[in-house]
Amino acid sequence: MSVRDLADYPWDAVAPYAERARAHAGGLVDLSIGSPVDPTPDVVRRALTEATDAHAYPATVGSPQLREAIAAWFDRRRGVPGLEPRNVLPTIGSKELVALLPTLLGLGAGDIVVHPRAAYPTYEVGAVVAGATALASDDPDEWPEGTKLIWVNSPGNPDGRVWDVDELRRAVARARELGAVIAGDECYAELGWDAPWDVEPVPSILDPRVVGDSRANVLAVYSLSKQSNLAGYRAAFLAGCARIVADLTTARKHLGLMPPAPVQHAMAVALGDDAHVQEQKALYRARRATLKPAVEAAGFTVERSEAGLYLWVTEGRDAWESMGRLADLGILAGPGVFYGAHHPQHVRLSLTASDERIAAAAERLRSSGPVTVNG
Repeated sequence: MSVRDLADYPWDAVAPYAERARAHAGGLVDLSIGSPVDPTPDVVRRALTEATDAHAYPATVGSPQLREAIAAWFDRRRGVPGLEPRNVLPTIGSKELVALLPTLLGLGAGDIVVHPRAAYPTYEVGAVVAGATALASDDPDEWPEGTKLIWVNSPGNPDGRVWDVDELRRAVARARELGAVIAGDECYAELGWDAPWDVEPVPSILDPRVVGDSRANVLAVYSLSKQSNLAGYRAAFLAGCARIVADLTTARKHLGLMPPAPVQHAMAVALGDDAHVQEQKALYRARRATLKPAVEAAGFTVERSEAGLYLWVTEGRDAWESMGRLADLGILAGPGVFYGAHHPQHVRLSLTASDERIAAAAERLRSSGPVTVNG
């Protein structure tokens, strides 16, 4: 298999529903893609302007300032002490890392990449590009021999699932039995909503309660797109196994995969400032509190969604029918089939819209009421 085996970009199929939603008298409410709409924090923008004298090539491995900031942030916010510069590596956003990791690990034909059943599509894309086989499974007991890379996504996209310490420990133990690398995609970790994650930190796969005294073959992936509104900066990083970090650093040097120096400085500043993260979380919490009860009043069931940036919902019928119903209300969602064949009756609603647009969506949903589903 190769890049020629990739399907057409799936979001093209949503275009007719977007046109239908734009025809609504009150305008479009786009809840389809989780792209931040709120301003980048001033503290980060100031940091970017401070670093515009970037005449030299940046370091692929990251500046000392950034690597120290990443390690300190993991200790302070994620309960992961003891990381050293050799354990961390900045990336150009998290999507390129997710897509390239199987290739950079040397996977190919006959190797298996495990990812969640409700999954960010790029996990499978990365397997296809490497010529490996993708397997959707959330049960470690199902992970077969021949598995070389396992993706755990907590909190999950699209379903908001959080893996607790015991579940993560079990996943890591199975990965060790298989001799596989296990990577935790934790990009929504600061956005916990339902108990206990409203008061407890979402656990990291690198938490000592999970990995014990060894981080071998374990990675955590993180992005500042969501918590700091830095999607346009392409600001992300990984941490964990020093051997893998060294191998990835070498490969990325050859490929020229290095975040720009001004972005590295801005990332370091963002990681050191918790105040703007809490302010952004408060915005998302308020939007969720407005949207969730309205979605339920309209007859949808909200499943999981205990954390993260989305509501994962179903009204018990084909997702494209739900997409059409929402489009007639001027609301654009993401169909569940984009996140795996196991979810043909789900749609994903993002919290990344302005307060005014979220309120408009909520009013339309409440006014519509539930519909009767045949069968």
